[in-house]
Amino acid sequence: MTTTVLPLGTASALPTRDRHLSALAVERKGRVLLFDCGEGTQYRLMDADLNRARVDAVFITHLHGDHVYGLMGLLSTLGQLGRAEPVVVAGPAALDRMLREMPGMQHGWLPYDVEFVSLDEGFDRACVYETEELSVTARPLDHRIFTAGYRLAEKTRPGRFDPGRARDLGVTDPRDFGRLQDGETIDVEGGTVDPDDVMGPERQGISVAYVTDTRPCEGGRRLAREADLVYHDATFGDDLSDRAVETGHSTAREAAAVARDAGAQRLLLGHFSARYDTPEPLVEQAREVFPATDAAVELAPTVLDPREKWGE
Repeated sequence: MTTTVLPLGTASALPTRDRHLSALAVERKGRVLLFDCGEGTQYRLMDADLNRARVDAVFITHLHGDHVYGLMGLLSTLGQLGRAEPVVVAGPAALDRMLREMPGMQHGWLPYDVEFVSLDEGFDRACVYETEELSVTARPLDHRIFTAGYRLAEKTRPGRFDPGRARDLGVTDPRDFGRLQDGETIDVEGGTVDPDDVMGPERQGISVAYVTDTRPCEGGRRLAREADLVYHDATFGDDLSDRAVETGHSTAREAAAVARDAGAQRLLLGHFSARYDTPEPLVEQAREVFPATDAAVELAPTVLDPREKWGE
């Protein structure tokens, strides 16, 4: 089962004619997880041909408007679309107060429940969303205000069962094949067969890190550790490195160093300052440090297939 990562907005603070405010969608099995929700995000979901009614969770990094002002409108629209299932919203604790004070967002006004997961200043790591197949964890970042980054990770899958090996070890009943795959030890003539004897190594699922807005920091590196794809703040180039420090952002070169040090597989740069008509100079700088770097292109999907990791 593939996972599709779709940047919806890559602008920093100010939208431009070609860039929209921060949002990134992850689509899997027809369901959508949304990271940040800047103004206009629900329009970008439509532009991406994603079903807004299937947004199951929204993960907000911080309370600067370019990352959160689209949330209230989206939640209202979900109600108009007849959403009945709960929606998880994770973010700084103050966001819960913002939602409760917004007309139309109070408990009982929407036809579905908003399950808010609060992140408090001083936290180190938190699991904010979990299903049978994946989880999303948060860690603190280093910005001008309290900010969290997120990591989506598919859960580890069992290794492949080797029926030929099982037969060689004396397992003849096909029902025992299933028991071995379920973790049971099987008695055979002359001994036993353990699952480890016939199962291949566990298979790691896809992981995606969302790290913005931030200076390079330990939280970002931990989120990015061995990730298949990292989306990282690259607001400025080398020419404005002092401005990056002043505003709590990263340069493209610094983002590349985070991906390199974390052992990530691929890097998408995003959150570009309106000063740059094109992100190509930022990509060039980043590739000097981490060659597997590209600029995030709005509505251009990155498809991640775990079978490529498993050699299948």
